[in-house]
Amino acid sequence: MRATLLLTATIEIVGVNPYVLVSAAQVAVLRPEWRRPMPVLVKVNGAPTAPWRTSMMPNGRGDFLLYLHGKMRDVSSTKVGDVVTIDLAFDETYRNGPQHPVPELLQAALDRDETIAHNWARLTPSRQKEILRYFAALKTQEANVRNVERMARILGGEAGRFMGRDWRDGE
Repeated sequence: MRATLLLTATIEIVGVNPYVLVSAAQVAVLRPEWRRPMPVLVKVNGAPTAPWRTSMMPNGRGDFLLYLHGKMRDVSSTKVGDVVTIDLAFDETYRNGPQHPVPELLQAALDRDETIAHNWARLTPSRQKEILRYFAALKTQEANVRNVERMARILGGEAGRFMGRDWRDGE
């Protein structure tokens, strides 16, 4: 039987990121001794019907931060400062690694340029996953081409800004 946790907490914010603090004792109900990001199924104030899949992030003191993105707060009609009921369960079905395919244009760049391929391989799996998720969300072919070309230039060693980060020497 899957362990679940029902807790009441206040939505707080750090920087621009709304979150709920989940204590070490509460996390231990789901998975004792867990120290890395924890995949969970989440409902906020009973919404949505099918729970969100996300990961709680350890804060280094034994507690975890459950970040609540905009859609989660919209569906549950909540905002920063609200006291909410959180229903959590460990996500047994979570599988790590990229969930989206490498776009054909990026794969072509990886195949033709050794530097681009080397720098792509040096990126952490979570960074690769983030980039592939970004590409999968692009709506037009023009945006895809433009962004893959920028990513290829950056992986090729050109300094620049991409996805809200400064890049230098392909990282």
